[in-house]
Amino acid sequence: MPPPDAPLYELFPEYKDLVEADPRRKERTIAHVLTMTLGLQWDEILIPYSDPKNDEIGMEMAKDRYRFILERPVIGPPGKRWLYSGGATALLGRIIAKGTGLPLPAYARAALFDPLGVGPTEWITNDETWVAAKYGPGDGEPVVASGLRMTTRDLARVGQLVLDRGAVDGRQLLPAGWLTECLTPRVSVDEQRRYGYQWYIGDFEYGSREQPHLDRWVGCFGQGGQRLFVMPDLDLVVAVTAGNYGTQDQWIPPVRVMREAVLASIK
Repeated sequence: MPPPDAPLYELFPEYKDLVEADPRRKERTIAHVLTMTLGLQWDEILIPYSDPKNDEIGMEMAKDRYRFILERPVIGPPGKRWLYSGGATALLGRIIAKGTGLPLPAYARAALFDPLGVGPTEWITNDETWVAAKYGPGDGEPVVASGLRMTTRDLARVGQLVLDRGAVDGRQLLPAGWLTECLTPRVSVDEQRRYGYQWYIGDFEYGSREQPHLDRWVGCFGQGGQRLFVMPDLDLVVAVTAGNYGTQDQWIPPVRVMREAVLASIK
């Protein structure tokens, strides 16, 4: 993986015409991809996923998904504003695949899943989605932003790796220093959450009014209510999987699990 300060578009020389069309694109780096602060137009929050105007759906419908992402209009300077983008995650997957010479699912299995003891997973491709069924098959690329399926227990294994600072069974699988970089807040998402390198960071308040507690969490959020919370100060990992796709209140059940079940049981 190139360093965070590596220029993004230099890693995609096949699209040099996009930089020629708008030289401001040269300012984008890997760090801006990791933090979803590219300053490029992207909307997959306000527009529902059932609408082809949603940019993630547009990406899956595109003949060239990477051109689709990289040609989005510039709407501001990079590094300033967080804007959720499955396209950013798709770019990271492509960069890893190009750098390793392996399909992303194969590299993830060899470098992460097998050493962690993760069981069978499913990583769908863009010719297996409802988008492909409705609008025509894609090019067989893995759906990096939303296509991975694993068990709740295996999701918790990923959280345990973070809790153990990158070590598993006494072996350092990930550099602890890199994890620190990933989990360092770099941009605000909203008034409650921050964002690092593809990880959310926040705080849970729990306990009584007389004895309140505030502890930091880092985590991953997925459509439908999928959640992974890691709370280092409590030596705690909580994984939640759900099927609340397309509902407006899908974020509420996982938070209630944390507040009313997990944290309420901590004395």
